[in-house]
Amino acid sequence: MKQVILFLLFSTVSSAYAQRSFSKNELSINAFRNPSVGLEYRHRQISVHAGYYPTIVSQNSTGENQTTSFVRAGVSLWFLPLGRKENPSSFYTSLSYVRGLDRTYQNDNGLMVDAGFRWMIWKGLNVRIGAALLAAPNHSVKINPTPGLSYSFFFK
Repeated sequence: MKQVILFLLFSTVSSAYAQRSFSKNELSINAFRNPSVGLEYRHRQISVHAGYYPTIVSQNSTGENQTTSFVRAGVSLWFLPLGRKENPSSFYTSLSYVRGLDRTYQNDNGLMVDAGFRWMIWKGLNVRIGAALLAAPNHSVKINPTPGLSYSFFFK
């Protein structure tokens, strides 16, 4: 049974990397949250991103959610492109360094692991939905949804 599972996993991963439907280069202006409000550059299936990342990780004394801000920079891996569009929708996973800007995370360092799906709506307009795990020393691990809105420019 283990051999069957390993074979299926290997087949899926190798077929995902064998597909060449990603454009060679992409520059994204990320307007909302995922991966951050900032810029992202992708070459084939690897991208780097940097920007401002707001998220809810705590509540105030009355129980209302509080937005905490971070600077976020990291890398993403894109895989399993879907559809026959020139620029397909696809899945992604990323690893990022975060630095807290306010509240209980101010000046704290952390790591964020994110996975999800990017849907190419029209030309370069796309939305993302995923989930992120935030880990930082002296803080409990947080898991949050990661919606995003971006516009991408594709070039050779």
